[in-house]
Amino acid sequence: QVQLVESGGGLVQAGGSLRLSCAASGLTFRFSLYVLGWFRQTPGKEREFVASISGSGGDTYSADSVKGRFTISRDNAKNTVYLQMNSLTPEDTAVYFCAAKMGALSYHRSEYYHWGQGTQVTVSS
Repeated sequence: QVQLVESGGGLVQAGGSLRLSCAASGLTFRFSLYVLGWFRQTPGKEREFVASISGSGGDTYSADSVKGRFTISRDNAKNTVYLQMNSLTPEDTAVYFCAAKMGALSYHRSEYYHWGQGTQVTVSS
Protein backbone atom coordinates (compact mmCIF):
# COMPACT_ATOMS: atom_id res chain seq x y z
CA GLN A 1 0.00 0.00 0.00
CA VAL A 2 1.36 3.37 -1.04
CA GLN A 3 1.91 5.83 1.76
CA LEU A 4 3.09 9.40 1.59
CA VAL A 5 3.54 10.87 5.03
CA GLU A 6 4.16 14.58 5.45
CA SER A 7 5.79 16.13 8.49
CA GLY A 8 7.36 19.39 9.58
CA GLY A 9 4.34 21.65 9.62
CA GLY A 10 3.56 23.96 12.49
CA LEU A 11 3.13 27.54 13.62
CA VAL A 12 5.71 30.13 12.62
CA GLN A 13 5.89 33.90 12.61
CA ALA A 14 5.90 35.88 9.39
CA GLY A 15 9.40 36.00 7.96
CA GLY A 16 10.29 32.65 9.46
CA SER A 17 11.14 29.31 7.87
CA LEU A 18 9.93 25.74 7.93
CA ARG A 19 11.07 22.58 6.19
CA LEU A 20 8.45 20.05 5.24
CA SER A 21 9.30 16.42 4.61
CA CYS A 22 7.35 13.70 2.85
CA ALA A 23 8.42 10.08 3.22
CA ALA A 24 7.18 7.53 0.70
CA SER A 25 6.70 3.82 1.12
CA GLY A 26 4.97 1.01 -0.71
CA LEU A 27 5.45 2.51 -4.16
CA THR A 28 5.11 0.06 -7.02
CA PHE A 29 8.30 1.24 -8.69
CA ARG A 30 11.47 2.66 -7.25
CA PHE A 31 11.16 6.13 -5.78
CA SER A 32 13.48 7.76 -8.30
CA LEU A 33 11.03 7.04 -11.11
CA TYR A 34 8.36 9.28 -9.60
CA VAL A 35 7.80 12.97 -10.04
CA LEU A 36 7.00 14.46 -6.63
CA GLY A 37 4.96 17.55 -6.03
CA TRP A 38 3.82 19.80 -3.21
CA PHE A 39 0.37 21.35 -3.19
CA ARG A 40 -1.50 23.42 -0.62
CA GLN A 41 -5.08 24.09 0.26
CA THR A 42 -6.99 26.54 2.41
CA PRO A 43 -10.65 26.15 3.44
CA GLY A 44 -13.05 26.90 0.63
CA LYS A 45 -10.36 27.01 -2.02
CA GLU A 46 -9.06 24.53 -4.52
CA ARG A 47 -5.83 22.71 -3.87
CA GLU A 48 -3.10 24.68 -5.61
CA PHE A 49 0.27 23.71 -6.99
CA VAL A 50 3.37 24.79 -5.10
CA ALA A 51 6.36 22.97 -6.57
CA SER A 52 7.41 19.76 -8.29
CA ILE A 53 10.64 17.88 -8.86
CA SER A 54 11.73 15.30 -11.38
CA GLY A 55 12.74 11.80 -10.45
CA SER A 56 16.45 12.54 -10.59
CA GLY A 57 16.02 15.85 -8.81
CA GLY A 58 17.62 17.66 -11.70
CA ASP A 59 14.53 19.59 -12.75
CA THR A 60 12.16 21.58 -10.62
CA TYR A 61 9.22 23.84 -11.21
CA SER A 62 7.61 26.23 -8.76
CA ALA A 63 4.55 28.42 -8.66
CA ASP A 64 5.23 32.12 -9.15
CA SER A 65 3.87 32.84 -5.68
CA VAL A 66 6.70 30.90 -4.03
CA LYS A 67 9.62 31.39 -6.41
CA GLY A 68 12.67 32.67 -4.63
CA ARG A 69 11.25 31.65 -1.25
CA PHE A 70 10.47 27.91 -1.43
CA THR A 71 12.83 25.19 -2.60
CA ILE A 72 11.86 21.62 -3.41
CA SER A 73 14.44 18.86 -3.16
CA ARG A 74 14.58 15.11 -2.76
CA ASP A 75 16.75 12.37 -1.34
CA ASN A 76 16.15 9.21 -3.33
CA ALA A 77 18.20 7.14 -0.92
CA LYS A 78 15.72 8.05 1.80
CA ASN A 79 12.58 8.01 -0.37
CA THR A 80 11.89 11.52 0.84
CA VAL A 81 11.00 14.85 -0.72
CA TYR A 82 11.42 18.17 1.03
CA LEU A 83 10.01 21.67 0.80
CA GLN A 84 12.18 24.36 2.33
CA MET A 85 10.02 27.41 2.96
CA ASN A 86 11.64 30.75 3.75
CA SER A 87 10.29 34.27 4.18
CA LEU A 88 6.89 32.90 5.06
CA THR A 89 3.86 35.19 5.01
CA PRO A 90 0.34 34.70 6.40
CA GLU A 91 -0.78 34.01 2.83
CA ASP A 92 1.26 30.79 2.96
CA THR A 93 -1.01 29.43 5.69
CA ALA A 94 -2.54 26.20 4.38
CA VAL A 95 -2.52 22.45 4.60
CA TYR A 96 0.40 21.22 2.53
CA PHE A 97 0.19 17.94 0.65
CA CYS A 98 2.80 15.92 -1.16
CA ALA A 99 1.88 13.87 -4.19
CA ALA A 100 3.49 11.46 -6.62
CA LYS A 101 3.11 10.60 -10.27
CA MET A 102 5.13 9.04 -13.03
CA GLY A 103 6.02 10.67 -16.32
CA ALA A 104 6.81 14.31 -16.95
CA LEU A 105 7.14 17.17 -14.52
CA SER A 106 3.72 18.73 -14.02
CA TYR A 107 1.77 21.33 -12.06
CA HIS A 108 -1.60 19.73 -12.85
CA ARG A 109 -3.21 18.39 -9.69
CA SER A 110 -5.25 15.86 -11.65
CA GLU A 111 -2.14 14.08 -12.93
CA TYR A 112 -0.97 13.07 -9.46
CA TYR A 113 -2.45 9.85 -8.13
CA HIS A 114 -0.70 9.23 -4.84
CA TRP A 115 -1.38 11.74 -2.09
CA GLY A 116 -0.42 12.22 1.52
CA GLN A 117 -2.78 13.31 4.27
CA GLY A 118 -1.30 16.78 4.58
CA THR A 119 0.43 18.85 7.23
CA GLN A 120 -0.81 22.19 8.56
CA VAL A 121 1.34 25.26 8.17
CA THR A 122 0.20 28.39 9.98
CA VAL A 123 2.02 31.70 9.61
CA SER A 124 1.15 34.39 12.12
CA SER A 125 1.51 38.09 11.37
